[in-house]
Amino acid sequence: MTVTLRDVAAVAGVSFKTVSNVVNEHPHVTAATRSRVLAAIEQLGYRPNATARSLRHGRSGILALAVPELTSPYFAALASAAGRAAKEHGRVLVIEETRGDVEGERVALVDLTSRLVDGVILSPLVTPHETVVRRIGRTPLVMLGEHRYDVGADHVAMDSVRAARELTEHLLATGRRRIAVLGRQAAGSTGGERWRGHREALAAAGLELDEALVPRVGAYRRADGVRAVRELLAAGVGFDAVLCFNDLLALGAWHAVRTAGLAVPGDVAVAGFDDIEESRYAGLTTVAPDLGVLAREAVRLLVRRVEDPAVDPVQVEVPFRVAVRPSTVGGPPAP
Repeated sequence: MTVTLRDVAAVAGVSFKTVSNVVNEHPHVTAATRSRVLAAIEQLGYRPNATARSLRHGRSGILALAVPELTSPYFAALASAAGRAAKEHGRVLVIEETRGDVEGERVALVDLTSRLVDGVILSPLVTPHETVVRRIGRTPLVMLGEHRYDVGADHVAMDSVRAARELTEHLLATGRRRIAVLGRQAAGSTGGERWRGHREALAAAGLELDEALVPRVGAYRRADGVRAVRELLAAGVGFDAVLCFNDLLALGAWHAVRTAGLAVPGDVAVAGFDDIEESRYAGLTTVAPDLGVLAREAVRLLVRRVEDPAVDPVQVEVPFRVAVRPSTVGGPPAP
């Protein structure tokens, strides 16, 4: 049987209104009365209807996480971690797959918040700057990733420039000098930031950039990594390492290197980004962001903004480490 506020009021010997005031934490209740009501709540096992309470305050208690694709192991893991974090705040998290296109991201920014969603955590790829500007102040919003918008929004991201620089420095320290790069994108994007970090590491080592080592990739999937490496091999481009801007590209690149009869890491070292579960079992060297911190901070900032839309925006930098594994260690290739 469901216990109601009227049941609590009867046991506590107070009015329904008094019990409601206690449950909703109104200050104008004496300590003795509050104690009596709380004792009755404990005795009866009353649990408040969180949804009804949220609606009375003009909120649903539902948050949204909008990511490019849930088939990506990285975004699937992020969604799982964010769901746990939302539950810790007494919220429900719904997931929206944007497909990384303008319309999908517009739906996340505009349509979701018109359907009882209190706010959105968005990992954007293509949303125009002006679209974000229009939503600031109207949609509680937290931005993820390296696609930075100078709009005063809460933002949570890893320093991809520094991470790529450190990963490149690791490859250079193993004796690699001809490093192919998969995943370059426009400046300001995830691939753009990682590309900048790679260039900085090469410059610091006194090495010149060779554009022949940077094949185009259509997406960040295994098949794209396979195709890019096979194109390099077919063109006769010499390389002793492949630096990929996500782990799926790296796993595809590794497959292409091995099927070409080359040894990893003896002939070619392979490294990636994201530290997905498959990479740990495969032994792939990768940049490992603290996904738990990323999810918890994103949810915390969104809940904070839902409760106080005027609060100052915060930029949170997520820690990372270069997880060194067998795909890169073992020394430089034989002369």
